[in-house]
Amino acid sequence: MEKYHVGGCVRDKLLGLPVKDYDWVVVGATPEQMQAAGYRPVGRDFPVFLHPETHEEHALARTERKTGPGYTGFTFHAAPDVTLEEDLARRDLTINALAETQTGEIIDPFGGQQDLKDRLLRHVSPAFIEDPVRILRVARFAARFAELGFRVADETRVLMQQMVDNGEVDALVPERVWQETLRALQENRPEVFFEVLRDCGALAKLFPEIERLYGVPQPEEHHPEIDTGVHTMLVLQQAVKLSDDPAVRFAALVHDLGKGVTPEAELPAHIDHEERGVPLVEALCDRYKIPNEFRELAVMVTRYHLHYHRAGELNDKTLLKTLESLDAFRRPERFEQFLLACEADSRGRPGYEERVFDQPRIMREAFAAANAIEAGPFVEQGLQGKAIAEAVHRARLNAIKQVRRAA
Repeated sequence: MEKYHVGGCVRDKLLGLPVKDYDWVVVGATPEQMQAAGYRPVGRDFPVFLHPETHEEHALARTERKTGPGYTGFTFHAAPDVTLEEDLARRDLTINALAETQTGEIIDPFGGQQDLKDRLLRHVSPAFIEDPVRILRVARFAARFAELGFRVADETRVLMQQMVDNGEVDALVPERVWQETLRALQENRPEVFFEVLRDCGALAKLFPEIERLYGVPQPEEHHPEIDTGVHTMLVLQQAVKLSDDPAVRFAALVHDLGKGVTPEAELPAHIDHEERGVPLVEALCDRYKIPNEFRELAVMVTRYHLHYHRAGELNDKTLLKTLESLDAFRRPERFEQFLLACEADSRGRPGYEERVFDQPRIMREAFAAANAIEAGPFVEQGLQGKAIAEAVHRARLNAIKQVRRAA
């Protein structure tokens, strides 16, 4: 039995990055031998075991064979005669097909160390084309390592395009698409994930609502970048700077989907794009079974982001109604998420990235004034039921008037 560190832990160590998890491959062992040594089996599809003390994952060396469409269409073979190189050969990228002995020797049968130096994301073998999840993984790694200068190798991009053309992407299950997208949204450069998908044609298949935004013009006086797709990626970049919350980043990503279906005769204006965008956001969330916390925030940002941008122009009643529609008094934490996503929208334009906007202050001050109103005093006055709600509403409106006049 021989054990090797493999995959991301070796890659990140060579890149000088912190290593979060250590994965092991075990060569020359049977499941029975692993259990006899105290390892606990956890793998459903193939033999994976947890070390009895460190709880680190130890997988038996295995090979895989394509037997059907999609990423589930594989059979695995794990046996003592499977070599380390055979196990590494089934991995997606050369930089992930690295191993390290317990004495620190690097085993690199596919040139992963050179690709680390060259900052290349390159497939290990032609078998890459058999698993559509690898398109998402390459895009995610491109987002993760963009700041280090990594790019997708030309020959790998060609394979990804072939996979899209061959319909492999159509076999992806919704949960896996969202899983990889969520992980990408938590990287420092999530826009690269979508750019790589677009470059190989997968964006049009997986996120047609986002693909449609490219080439759609906006009024140049408000949007120097003009192109709505470009604007969307700039907004996502700004969301990253403002928040590490993936829900905020997702809302920023989808807030303008309605502009993709603006009637051509109305361009470059986008009248009512907020309401047109809501069903598109809801359909996207349905398709990928996106959690409600993401969905609800994304719908609110889509529907009310122009209310935010016009906060200084809204009359007091409309401003209070907007706060009520956002459910800000019951969900103040989500109200803050809303403000961050909308601020990213303001900043996601060339020349506006560092500008200080009044809208966050206006909405926060109005919310704080209105939120300070409590129902208790009205109950003490003897009011009941609907009368209490009406009195609170009037008091909140008056509080907003006072704070706005003071400003």
